[in-house]
Amino acid sequence: MKPFVIIVSGLSGAGKTVTLRALEDSGYFCVDNLPPSLIDEFINITTENPEVEKIGIGIDIREKSLLENVDALFRSTREKYNLHVIYLVSEPDDLIRRYKETRRPHPLSQLTKGNILKAIEMEKKLLEPLRTEADKIIDTSSYTPHQLRDLICSSFGTITVNKLKVTLISFGFKYGVPQNPDMLLDVRFLPNPHFVPDLRDLTGLDEPVAKYVLEKEKTKEYLIKIEDIMDFLIPEYANEGKTYLTLGVGCTGGRHRSPAITEKIKTIVEKHDVGVEVIHREI
Repeated sequence: MKPFVIIVSGLSGAGKTVTLRALEDSGYFCVDNLPPSLIDEFINITTENPEVEKIGIGIDIREKSLLENVDALFRSTREKYNLHVIYLVSEPDDLIRRYKETRRPHPLSQLTKGNILKAIEMEKKLLEPLRTEADKIIDTSSYTPHQLRDLICSSFGTITVNKLKVTLISFGFKYGVPQNPDMLLDVRFLPNPHFVPDLRDLTGLDEPVAKYVLEKEKTKEYLIKIEDIMDFLIPEYANEGKTYLTLGVGCTGGRHRSPAITEKIKTIVEKHDVGVEVIHREI
């Protein structure tokens, strides 16, 4: 059974430390700023302990030698281990704000005479080969450290080696699409309980709202199609070795239709031998 290895990298200030700490709190054996030449040896030594099945490794711009042969390094690592690469990004304004708040210098600030924006742009170009290798790109612009930690824990925290983990997120389009879904479902075409006075103050987790949404003929037909695609995709993803799948389900406000549909999809996914996590973002 191949160990599950996550390499975390991305723009400085985008949340690498928070991500590694979240992985560590979730049972990963983590190390930061590991020289690329030692990655294979580190994993070999670490996995000699049979209790270690999940490893997190942080790499940043200081490891310049990684960028010289990143494709070859990751290719050989993928052959030996169940490797996933997380690449963190954020909008320049958010990165600048974070550096001003922490009063820490950017790793490339000496090369740009203290100009943070130039340092950010330089780092983007230098790290482009690494971004190309990423399995998952996470934009942390709108995340607080606590929200980023919750995202990492929900997506990777309960991963069982070689077993697919499905995360279902209900949300409201009016508040923005989740940053990192693998698939999106839009249920705004369904009748909206928000316009029913007796249901407006309830949510899709309450039985009257769920009944109102799920008993519509359009909903029943839609769920049949969703079940068909889930029954097809989940075994295919699992056979391919995919370890996580994030599905977003959105309605207008994220309180009525999408939570009700998400809970129903949960029962569909649970038929398969996978882990399931449900997040109702707006509730």
